[in-house]
Amino acid sequence: MSAIRTRIKICGITRLEDALAASTLGVDAVGFVFYDKSPRYIEPMKAAAIIRQLPPFVSAVGLFVNPEQSLIDEVLSLCPLGVIQLHGDESPDFCQAQSRRVLKAIAVHTASDLDKARQYACPILLDAKAPHGIYGGTGKSFDWSLLDGFEHAYPLSLAGGLDTSNIQAALSHRQWFAVDVSSGVETSPGVKDAAKMHAFVAAVQDEERNV
Repeated sequence: MSAIRTRIKICGITRLEDALAASTLGVDAVGFVFYDKSPRYIEPMKAAAIIRQLPPFVSAVGLFVNPEQSLIDEVLSLCPLGVIQLHGDESPDFCQAQSRRVLKAIAVHTASDLDKARQYACPILLDAKAPHGIYGGTGKSFDWSLLDGFEHAYPLSLAGGLDTSNIQAALSHRQWFAVDVSSGVETSPGVKDAAKMHAFVAAVQDEERNV
């Protein structure tokens, strides 16, 4: 058994039934995208209605991309988010100024991209670098061998093209605090597939039992 249980976040939730299905499977967090250029964007009022129906101990995460502080404050006035996920080019100072816990996403394509992660005094989500102007949700992974020897003072989580075909390889590569999946458990952007979510969670649990 691994020393640390790998937490699971399912991101890009747009429907109550998907949030409840994910919660029933025992995921630790569900994510809501407040970036209006994303196909998984959800209006804050709709997200708030879903979050109010989540069971206890399932965290609600709000994803933002290069937001004005006023947008974050507006969303927080409506949505009881436990974590803010910053997925753009936000500065370390901006992250430190938030009133909620922050998960900073770092887009990775080459080893030099990892240098940016060391600038942030908060948990890090390593994701595949998308084409210019696109932030996550591409269904692509990056070369995990770039991470060999990479350490950070704060917990490291993994995203980017994860699904049942590669999650066990990702978990065997190194210990992750959490894994974050979106397109890998969807039938279309923002619409989750219950069977895919179940299979993904089962694969994470099976890999942990084999460690």
